Amino acid sequence: MNEKEAALDAGLFATTGSEREVLGAFLELYRGILPGKVAGLTDEEARRPLVPSTTTLLGLLRHLASVEREWFGHVLGQRSAAEAGVAAGGGWGLDPADTVDSALADYRAACAESRAAAEGRELDDVVPHPHLGSVSLRWIYVHMIEETARHTGHADILREQTDGSTGFA
Repeated sequence: MNEKEAALDAGLFATTGSEREVLGAFLELYRGILPGKVAGLTDEEARRPLVPSTTTLLGLLRHLASVEREWFGHVLGQRSAAEAGVAAGGGWGLDPADTVDSALADYRAACAESRAAAEGRELDDVVPHPHLGSVSLRWIYVHMIEETARHTGHADILREQTDGSTGFA
């Protein structure tokens, strides 16, 4: 079973289980779909802006890697943004050296770091947040599901504009 199939299996069939298992499965579902949206594309195709903003498929990968690090490393882990590896500008900026392969590897590493940061914590664990006062791990999971699903939808549209590919995964 490949990464995409495993994510689909985890998210779509997590109809029972604890709240933690269901939240985790849906986050893994969208974490697994995003890499499929750049699969088979050249670096040029993934960098191509197709909407009036600077949003690109490669930028979405870089942004979501940064968001993972922001919420799980910086907020939950209470590390400085620099220590957690949060990218300046939300990760949207692309370096000329960025490639699909390097962005995918970084995104996968960020997700692994997030899983490790959440491991052993309870959904009710609360940490301070500079603008929201405090947030629970439950809130972080729900926010990350929303953030990742929303940007995966953006990636779906950009991929369709690139080569006509559509689909859930």
